[in-house]
Amino acid sequence: MSTLPAGSALLAEEKEQPTLFSPLVIREVTIPNRIGVSPMCQYSAENGFANDWHLVHLGSRAVGRAGLVMVEATAVTPEGRISPGDLGIWTDAHMEPLRRIACFVKQQGSVPGIQLAHAGRKASTQRPWEGGQPLTCTNGAWATFAPSSIPFAPNFPTPVELTIDQIGGIVEAFSAAAKRSLEAGFEIVEIHGAHGYLINEFLSPLSNHRADAYGGSFENRVRFLSETVEAVRRVWPERLPLFVRISATDWVPGGWSEDDSVQLARLLADLGVDLIDCSSGGNSPNAVIPVGPGYQVEFAHRIRHETTMRTAAVGLITEPEQADRIIASECADIVLLAREFLRNPYWPVTAANALQEHIQPPVQYGRAFSSPARKS
Repeated sequence: MSTLPAGSALLAEEKEQPTLFSPLVIREVTIPNRIGVSPMCQYSAENGFANDWHLVHLGSRAVGRAGLVMVEATAVTPEGRISPGDLGIWTDAHMEPLRRIACFVKQQGSVPGIQLAHAGRKASTQRPWEGGQPLTCTNGAWATFAPSSIPFAPNFPTPVELTIDQIGGIVEAFSAAAKRSLEAGFEIVEIHGAHGYLINEFLSPLSNHRADAYGGSFENRVRFLSETVEAVRRVWPERLPLFVRISATDWVPGGWSEDDSVQLARLLADLGVDLIDCSSGGNSPNAVIPVGPGYQVEFAHRIRHETTMRTAAVGLITEPEQADRIIASECADIVLLAREFLRNPYWPVTAANALQEHIQPPVQYGRAFSSPARKS
């Protein structure tokens, strides 16, 4: 078994071989099982404000007994939204509806988390069901920003290259967002460094052609993320976990690689990050990705076993036996499900039944699980 990071050891009484339904203790937070709701953009906010859709969407997954319920990518600045429908946390006014969500999630026994994000050059687009294309001046486009003036794709606008002062301002925006997240009642913050959004753009040589302290060498390309982590960790209490989502590879020759991700994980562990959420891709429209069941699990496995970092596995994890095997074989410390939770908000209860594990459903739903001979 790999060495675990300081401040996040498993409880001594836990089984040597964890299962999908064993608790996960990180710092002073106990996630009751190893099943988490992956951040999934709903594109349903107005001016960044959460509403009843977000409460019901996230609350139903907590009712379904997910151990961790993560709020979708939440923009730290207005310009950092992917679309006009993205959640935001760039003002104090955004906190109240988010607080309602965090409170409800905790009432169900789940841990509320929130992902903080800046979309960089992939900002200012339509909602997916509207086509997902870049907005135009006639339908509300805003300026996009990136480490270098390189558009994501030929049909995307050329982003404005960030100045040193602007980079510092975004770092502070992440810090301020983390403070608001704490006040809103969240117990885990995840910094979004994946999928071709701003932090991923700095990390990857495909999108970062800078010649200053933020570009060129590995050490320079990770500087923006390192400074963001340090700024967030200064305001995020030591008792609470800090996650970072990365794209473990760009899936493009000459881009960000698995080896880079292992090196980054070692660096982030020293800066107080507790878990790497291992996704991939998103920074190049030309990437060839071998999508299939559990296709990203190996990234979580490698980082977990070559560093002191905990990991989350994500990506086409759909079956209870598959998820349990990932945890029991110590490929990852937690699995994060996305589309499967859209299909079945109560997947943890279903999985427990399939694996002959016990999980207590809400008392209001008890009649559905009280005996093998179920009646309508």
